[in-house]
Amino acid sequence: MSPETPALAPGSAPVHEQEAAAHDAWVTTLDALERDLSADATTTWTEPTGLGPVPRDLVGRASRLLAAQRDRAADLETERRRTLEHLGALRRVAETDEPRGSVYLDASA
Repeated sequence: MSPETPALAPGSAPVHEQEAAAHDAWVTTLDALERDLSADATTTWTEPTGLGPVPRDLVGRASRLLAAQRDRAADLETERRRTLEHLGALRRVAETDEPRGSVYLDASA
């Protein structure tokens, strides 16, 4: 070991290797979040652990993803409200239905 190379604790990786691993973990996480955002299917999300701070070169990508997620959440909220309005209208129509006697259709005509 040269005098310029700091000693590492047993089992630890050099700082640049740790940074590369953290960067790769963030890229993988952002890839998965972007895939989930663009998918029509509902996915179950589990918060990733041990990522640490977002690497500087991924901050822009993470910010754009966050903005897209907020837009999607707003769209979903709008759709949820619209669906509730439709359900309310259908319930109101159903409440006005009065039971009537039998109705026959003359199919011979």
